[in-house]
Amino acid sequence: MDRLASMETFVRVVETGSFSGAARQLRVGQPAVSKSVAQLEEYLGVKLLTRSTRGLTPTEAGVGYLERARRALEEAAEAELAARGAGAGLKGRLRICAAVTFARIHLIPMLPRFMAQHPELDLEVILDDRQIDLVQEGIDVALRMGKMMDSSLTVRRVGRCKRFVLGTPTYFDRAGIPSTPSELSKHQAVVYLREGSVWSFSRESTELSVSVQSKLRVTAAEGVRAAVLSHAGLTIASEWMFSPELQSGAVRTVLSEWSLPPLDLWAVLPTGRAATAKARAFVGFFERSFSA
Repeated sequence: MDRLASMETFVRVVETGSFSGAARQLRVGQPAVSKSVAQLEEYLGVKLLTRSTRGLTPTEAGVGYLERARRALEEAAEAELAARGAGAGLKGRLRICAAVTFARIHLIPMLPRFMAQHPELDLEVILDDRQIDLVQEGIDVALRMGKMMDSSLTVRRVGRCKRFVLGTPTYFDRAGIPSTPSELSKHQAVVYLREGSVWSFSRESTELSVSVQSKLRVTAAEGVRAAVLSHAGLTIASEWMFSPELQSGAVRTVLSEWSLPPLDLWAVLPTGRAATAKARAFVGFFERSFSA
């Protein structure tokens, strides 16, 4: 029996709540997962898992073993990393999750450099604007934007950017340029459903909220971009979402004397799992590259 492999299998079963979930993450058959856990229980001489209405849950002995197994796996990864020297030699699979538009514009272009530094590392990039369950999906690290409402997550802020009201010159030639936030109610807005249709502004000590009119509401940032670039209306967006167009002049910002709440970017690690050496290496690389 490979003790470290059995430890990892057990940890994955607990985190996913099922043999089948662990099998998907480990890319093996479910019988192999069941056999590995059974061999581990036989070796330790205790029952680690019990079936309940919630699925597979650890026994009292399993709970105690779980945290020690996690630490052992992390220490083993650190030992391997240290033996190879200077953070080199990362290998295996790293699963990264990010929003579609942000990944396309900012994340994907920098990945070849990370892969060149770690040629034995395989990357899987899951693109999804939704906040998916990191444990269930086997994600090592996610890049998420906005407020982090779940205080149990392990997060690290890796960026912050401004948000603007923006549209194309063609749209503003047709509809006019708003001079105050209140004038936005006369404009056609492209609403990103994650942002909502009430936009909040501030200037010095003045705060103002405006409810915009919209006949076009979109669930994904790619759709917002397509609508704005088709001159359908104006929107509020982060500079990250329209970086190429802001540089080229394909879109322009208005109401620059007013401020919108900034947007934070977070590196998020799965709850209850120590960050892997691979995940930490990626977060460090991303933070350095993104802020450069």
